[in-house]
Amino acid sequence: MDSRAIFEKTMNHRQPERQPIDIGATTLTSMSENCQAALREFLGFRGEPIVTNSGVDERILKWAGTDFRGVGRIAQLPSVHTKEISPAKTIDCWGLQWELVGTYFEITEAPLRGASIAELKSYKWPEPRIDEKQLADWERQVKELHKRKEYVVIAEHPFYGILELGCWMCGYDEFLMKMAIEPDFVRTFFDIVLEIQLKIIEQYYSVLGGYIDLTTSGDDFGTQNSPMISPQMFEDLIGPYLSARIKRIKELANCYFMQHTCGSVLPLLDKLISCGVDILNPVQTSAYNMEPKTLKEKFGKQLVFWGGVDVQQFLPKATGEQVRQHILYLMDVLGEKGGYVMAPAHNMQDDIPPENIAAWVETVRSRE
Repeated sequence: MDSRAIFEKTMNHRQPERQPIDIGATTLTSMSENCQAALREFLGFRGEPIVTNSGVDERILKWAGTDFRGVGRIAQLPSVHTKEISPAKTIDCWGLQWELVGTYFEITEAPLRGASIAELKSYKWPEPRIDEKQLADWERQVKELHKRKEYVVIAEHPFYGILELGCWMCGYDEFLMKMAIEPDFVRTFFDIVLEIQLKIIEQYYSVLGGYIDLTTSGDDFGTQNSPMISPQMFEDLIGPYLSARIKRIKELANCYFMQHTCGSVLPLLDKLISCGVDILNPVQTSAYNMEPKTLKEKFGKQLVFWGGVDVQQFLPKATGEQVRQHILYLMDVLGEKGGYVMAPAHNMQDDIPPENIAAWVETVRSRE
């Protein structure tokens, strides 16, 4: 059965003929350059990588049997803030300063730390306009993917989530404190950002919407041991804005909505479902209270789980046999009666042996 038919069965919580898999199709299920290089060497691939939208070599996607392909990404909007200070330091359209730390760019300056509501309103926010050439290029790519009907087509989210953006722009400590003691500030911030998001949604999904099967969304609500905020705070402050986003996206695209949130988020899942979320990613099973059996028993009829293969503790250290047993376990538990796309529970890093990725793929194939 082809990828698209397998995916529809999975989304409808019906047992598919084989396990759908996503290794490297999105920027949320990707792998580092060094991880890719080690895997290419292990597999005997020669020549230059065939780079896809996620940054992963197309040859790896095909070898893994990845059922998905992506298009689009976070849009860089017109802004007075945008500046390249050096190859290792930039300021983006939101005024966030990013510096290269190891292999990743990290935020090193919060432009709205200490801001008042009046300063929020007077801040020079980015212009909500996607570059026309960029949009045309994404349109060409998505039409080509759709026409081939070979893979399930994913639109990457074009903007950041409201909670992460608030924490980045004000500092985690300050923004989370404001959520508790100054909710008017938080709502003002969210109102401004949602207005920008909705204008981007119109441009992005009006063009891509007719050709995609699902879209991603990123906004981390969990820590290793608990949600960042209480379910009530989520319902009061996050829910209305996330619901508005999802509602408009589905009106334009009629697609499934995947919410990426790392960490321990079990107490928030009913809230996410109420907002219109169809798919939970990355299913960080190494976090507290995120055991596969618990998730499937409580929410297996309402959510599709996408991820679950732990890259934090398990894949870097496991033996090949442990990998095989764990993959079978996930397929049996999360994949029972459909509702599961097997994928890494975040991007795979340099410390994951290629032998373990190969053992994973071979185990999935053994069930076909």
